Parts: sequence; structure tokens; C-alpha cells
Amino acid sequence: MPYRTSGDRRNNVQIGSSAWGGLPPTPIPERVLDGIPGFLAWFALLFCIASAVAFPRTLLFIAALVGVYTSVRFLLAGYANMRGLRLIKEWEQTNWHEKYLLEATDAALPWDVVHHAVIVPAYKEPLRVLRRTLDALAQQYEAKKRLTIVLAMEAAESESISKAEQLQNEYEDRFAHFHYTVHPRGLPGEMQCKSANEAWAGRWIKRRLVDELGYSIDHICVTTMDADTRWHPQHFYALTCLFALDPDRYNRFWQAPIRYHGNIWEINPLLRIVNAYATAMELAYLAAPYWLAMPMSSYSLSMKLLDQSEYWDGDVIADEWHMFIKAYFSSEGQVRLKSLMLPFMADATIGDTLWSELRNRYSQTLRHAWGSKEMGYMIAKMIDNPHAPFIPSFRLLIRISHDILLAGAGWIILTAGSQLPVLLHPQIAPIDIATVLAQPQVGLQDAFNHLIEQPTWLMLMVAGAMVVILGIVFWYQDVIVRPKREAPMTWTERFWTLLSFPLLPVLTLFVVALPTIQAQTRLLLGTPLQFRVTRKV
Repeated sequence: MPYRTSGDRRNNVQIGSSAWGGLPPTPIPERVLDGIPGFLAWFALLFCIASAVAFPRTLLFIAALVGVYTSVRFLLAGYANMRGLRLIKEWEQTNWHEKYLLEATDAALPWDVVHHAVIVPAYKEPLRVLRRTLDALAQQYEAKKRLTIVLAMEAAESESISKAEQLQNEYEDRFAHFHYTVHPRGLPGEMQCKSANEAWAGRWIKRRLVDELGYSIDHICVTTMDADTRWHPQHFYALTCLFALDPDRYNRFWQAPIRYHGNIWEINPLLRIVNAYATAMELAYLAAPYWLAMPMSSYSLSMKLLDQSEYWDGDVIADEWHMFIKAYFSSEGQVRLKSLMLPFMADATIGDTLWSELRNRYSQTLRHAWGSKEMGYMIAKMIDNPHAPFIPSFRLLIRISHDILLAGAGWIILTAGSQLPVLLHPQIAPIDIATVLAQPQVGLQDAFNHLIEQPTWLMLMVAGAMVVILGIVFWYQDVIVRPKREAPMTWTERFWTLLSFPLLPVLTLFVVALPTIQAQTRLLLGTPLQFRVTRKV
């Protein structure tokens, strides 16, 4: 049966009481909280339309402020990326056992007791991909002694059992334990999604390793990953050290930076810059001391924290942030995420044609953007747990809301707010094209004077230039760490790569902004989303 953490909201009903005692507050309907990002996105659009008619210059100034903020954020991300690349080199040169011996205190776990349970959710994944993933896991530090692999299969896949048994026969002698679970379909309160599969496998691990085989729950670190994740060769070596040394290990998540390089040379070159941008932002969040990082794709936490939090919820599409929030409140606000600066590779979406690749990327972003629910979920948990520490809880809410609102309402203000005033009031444009064409010197001089008199346009231009330049920086930072390609780059690839730079705003419109706004709108309207696996091979 599905389990629920106290204070969770499902079907507009609150289950249990506050985690800190007392009568629970009157629950706010889940639909209302889910709809906050979508409401703000559509309010931003209506605000831009009305303001473009009545207050065009004010709207331009607001859009310019959003643009400047975005460019400054890119600038900080560029610096954080350089810091992250330097940290990765330092971590790759670290002897983790020696580090443990030097830093171990009485609060540290003995080195040899740490055990890793690795959940690999798989639904209709090709055997080639799963073998590639398991081969990488088998190369990890003392895999035959420390790693328990659990293939989390879905009953909805007709070949799940035969596929799992085949892989078990091939790989069971390369790990401490190799098991598979089959998540039933149609359980009450669940949907077919990664989160429900993880929860089923997580509870099974607790029964098998702790209740049956006698492992201490205090010594087990659980890692959940995507089926295409390929960990850095030292990942579990470093994780063993970090888990053993951290005195607050039972209130920690560990996250490594992601690189979408698993199939980098199969991706259309026009879209590689989009993946470079995503890779850069994830590394920046983990490397920057001024930003609060959140789990993404593949991460680790203690078995003790997982069990205390009652595992993943079975009706959540975007599981990472949801699980972090859930664990945060189950620990009375003590949970924090720690960076593990050894990057892992993942596959990006592909397609047979550019159009199909764009559609697949759109579908993936739509699924990820369903995490906009977590803004409302975080608000609900803060209301349900009034004794939680307010400052860190509010900071976590701001972090969650920031990315959700910037991708929705923020994008609308930046684009519509900078374009609509000029479309409705051409006279406020800084450049008169007709004059520039007829009298170039006069037209350009007038444009320069206009920019000096109206700093709003200067702010927009500088912000736009900074974003373009830093986008190229992100691309370069991605290029220098990509795996070597087997064949030389063709002239066609070079053309599409060059074209990707000026087209980046258009690409982000179609594969980032629009699916995000669609997801937030569907949450506002209460329209459900079906979990679909996007093609990566």
C-alpha cells in the first residue's frame, strides 16, 4: 500500500498532523497551491498587455530590470562554472581513503562498514543502455564488496522480468548483491512514474538488507539514478568518504554535477548549446557558495533518512525536489545538500530528425516542469509545520520559487515586456529604421542620443549582449570537457553549431519557456500529465 508522510496533501485531504505536534491547520486545497505558478504566468501576460497600452515605458523598465538580473545571474554562473571546473580537478586528484584517515574523528563511521544500495529505475530501457550503466557501476571502488544493485523494473513493461533476470545472471558476481524489483501497476494513490518505482524499490531494500540480511540501517547510503547515468569512476569512492566523515550524514543529500555528454555526438548540433547551458547551470549551482543547490536526476541520501521520510511519494512526476522537501520537514528542517564534485554523464534526448528531436526535448522539459508543483508543496509544508525553522525554510521556498517563476512569469515579462511596447508605440523605439536607411549618420547619431537619454534601452541592450557572450562562454566550457569524438566534424555540423548561437533565444523559447508555461497552465487548470519516457538512444 502507498505510504504518506504526515502533513502530505493528496486529493485535497490532509493526512496526519504536524510533524512538530499540535492540531493541523485547515488544509488549503492542493489545486489552489498547484496553480500559483500558472496564475502568476498568465497574470504576467495580462499585466504586460495592459501596461504596454497604458504605461509602455514603465513596462520596458520592468523588463529591463528582469534582463539585467538575468545577465548578472549568467555572469555569476560563469564565475561559478570556472570555480566548479577547478574543484573537479582537485577532487579527481584526491585519495579518498587517505583523506578519511587524516580527518576521521570519533563521530566518523568505520571505513569498512559503509554500504551503498543503488536503485536503477528502468522502464523500456534497451539492454545496451542498462549494460553500459552496469559496466560503469562495476568499475566503482570495491563494487563487489560495497555495492548492492537493485534494478527497479515496471510490471507495465512486458519484458521486465526476463530482461532483469538476464542482467542478473550476467552481473550478479560483480557486486555484493544484485537484485531486481517489479513495481506493480495500478496501486491505489499511485501513477506510473519513476517516483512510485523508487518507493517500491526503496522499501524492498530496507526489508532485504536491514530486516533480512542484518545490515545496520545507519551504515547504508542509498543512491537513486537514471538508467542512463554513468558515474565518475571515483564517485562511490568519494561518497564512501563523505558519508563516513560527515557527523550529520543522516540529514544530508549528496549531488554530483551532471554532464549531458553520454550521447553528445548523436545530438543535433543545433541543440548542443541548449545542453551546454543546462550543464553549466547545474554545475554553477553546485559550485557557487552563494546559491542553494537542489538534487537533480541522480543523487544519494542515507537509508535512515529515506526510511524516516517514508520514501518517495507514488504520485509525483518530478521526484527530486519533492523528495528533498519531504526529507527536509521529516528532519525538522535539518536536511542540507552537499556537493560531490565528480561529474557524471547522462544522455540527452535525440530524434531521427531535427523536428522529432525538438518534440522530444519539449516533452522532456514539460515533464520536468511538472516540478512547478513543488512551490505549492513547499508552501503547504510550511503551513502544516509552523514550528519548522522559518529562515532556512523561507530560503528554501525562495530557491524553489525562483527557478519556477523565472522560467514562467519572468520569461513572459522579459520577452512580452520588451516587445509589446514597441509594437504598440513604434515612436518609443531607439532606432528609426527608415532614417537609418535614408541617412545612416543622422539615424545612428539620433539612436545614440536616444540611448543616452533613455537608459532603459541601454540596460536591455547590455543585458542581451551579456547573455549572448556568456552563452558562448558556457558553450566553450562545455566543449573543453566533452568526450573525444570518433569522426571529425563535418562542415554541416559546423554550420548548425554557428547558427545555434544567434538562435539560442528561439531554441530556449521552444524547448524551455513554452513547455514550462504549458505545464504551469495545466497545473492551474487541474489537467493531469501522463509520465512518458523520452527517447535518448
